[in-house]
Amino acid sequence: MTVLTPAQRAASLEAMTSQTLDVLVIGGGVTGAGIALDAAARGLSTGVIEAQDWAAGTSSRSSRLVHGGLRYLYNLDFKLVAEALKERGRLLTLIAPHLVEAQPFLWPLKTPVIERAYSAVGVGLYDALAVAGAGFKKTVPVQKHLSKKGAMRRFPDIKPSALTGAIEFYDARVDDARLVITLIRTAAQYGAEAASRVRVTSILKDDGGRAAGVEAMDLETGEALTIRAKRIINATGVWTEQTQDMAGGTGGLKVLASKGIHIVVPRERIKATSGMFLRTEKSVLFIIPWQYYWVIGTTDTAWHEQLVHPVPTSADIDYVLEHANEVLDEPLTRDDIIGTYAGLRPLLQPKVLDETKSTKVSREHTVTEVIPGMVAIAGGKLTTYRVMAEDAVDFALGAESKQRPSVTFDLPLLGAPGLDAVRNQASRLGAKYGFDADRMKHLLSRYGSELGELLASIDEDPSLGEPLAAAPRFLKAEVHRACAVEGALHLEDILVARVRLNSEARDRGASAVDEVAEIAAAALGWDAERTAKEKENYLARVAAEVAAEEQATDAAASAARMKVADIVG
Repeated sequence: MTVLTPAQRAASLEAMTSQTLDVLVIGGGVTGAGIALDAAARGLSTGVIEAQDWAAGTSSRSSRLVHGGLRYLYNLDFKLVAEALKERGRLLTLIAPHLVEAQPFLWPLKTPVIERAYSAVGVGLYDALAVAGAGFKKTVPVQKHLSKKGAMRRFPDIKPSALTGAIEFYDARVDDARLVITLIRTAAQYGAEAASRVRVTSILKDDGGRAAGVEAMDLETGEALTIRAKRIINATGVWTEQTQDMAGGTGGLKVLASKGIHIVVPRERIKATSGMFLRTEKSVLFIIPWQYYWVIGTTDTAWHEQLVHPVPTSADIDYVLEHANEVLDEPLTRDDIIGTYAGLRPLLQPKVLDETKSTKVSREHTVTEVIPGMVAIAGGKLTTYRVMAEDAVDFALGAESKQRPSVTFDLPLLGAPGLDAVRNQASRLGAKYGFDADRMKHLLSRYGSELGELLASIDEDPSLGEPLAAAPRFLKAEVHRACAVEGALHLEDILVARVRLNSEARDRGASAVDEVAEIAAAALGWDAERTAKEKENYLARVAAEVAAEEQATDAAASAARMKVADIVG
């Protein structure tokens, strides 16, 4: 079993500081995690470091969609859409079928003839590109045209006046943070060394000015680290410029931050079996069903505050509510909201900083040389992380990439191999452990074919088979696994990115703090003082997040959030 634990982290740091790596990846979001897996699977000695928790930035704050980008067809970005749909098909069928699930959406039509005609052409092309990308096999159902009555059967809570009919099409959804953590674990399975909460402080260079590694700080211990590497890949998203500036020189990428926010409401609050896709004056709005809740968003506004903890404002929440309520028969109110979150999109600017540097522009993302031996990648989206990773490693290797080609196109992530066989055991296993069909669906969608490992932990300690009292859809075993397998180092790591009560519970998980901390303390060896500190810090974070979303402006919201210091660093 491949685990991320404090002991593994210490061993990885020892390994990274005692050799010269072939590749060092800076950044533990989906792009950096994908790069680490790509490099390790080629047989390269690989290290990946992240300044916060895995996926703590953009990659745990997205719309949680794996999609081709239907709206890009209106900009005639056929290659971009085709690439994304091809990757969507691989994720659904081979790479991560346990984590990525096909999801139907309704596109409501306002006019009965003209809009249906041009929308049908667009969605039809979307379907055709998906089928072509999957080798002319359907990975999701193709579009269906629905009458007004048919659409309202799928989505009873839509306003009758909001549509004359609809087109039903498919995309897919994913728990973004869980995907990243699974990528890191899979990279570790193939030999990558991985450590979260390690902050780069400077870029090392050899006598010729070539990047040769980094100086870094272990934020858990305060220890200074030296990690040497033949090649560095900067995959730090909205921190791209800050990271590459440490190298000096003139190369690199220019990236701006755009904030997108989401609200979460209970599943029973909206009666529907399909999601909804709406075009707004600024962007698009998705109403996305999950097993226990709906995620609704997003916005697209420039963000000029600190980058670590973006937060929604009161105005952001009002905007999402207003646009959702344009189509909902029973309007949502703030009382319906059980969670909110905000993330920053790294918007890649059109030109690299130094046009004389070698550069590869691939549709929506760009890879370029910062200084010799160090490259930066930015742009793209979660769906195309694998292609971005392949491009980044190819670029870093140069001519050597022909002898060491990427193998990730056909490489399943942990939890994918044997998934069908484990799904076939669901009824029997559920009966054995007293879990109903909903519980088994929840567990399979999180752990896939690794479900047996979770159940084995319950066999060892039957108390782990009990639900959390404050959040009964999660088992105590899931908290234990977050610490023993999935790399959680702190209470907030569990509640933000693994047992995601921070964004999926009305009190952001505050009522579960005592029981979650008790399990974490046993798994991670915390004493009473450490446990109390973890609880105090998380509850202070919750209070700051609640205060932030009551503010009217980004500056005021950011200031409210930053009144609470991070647990380390």
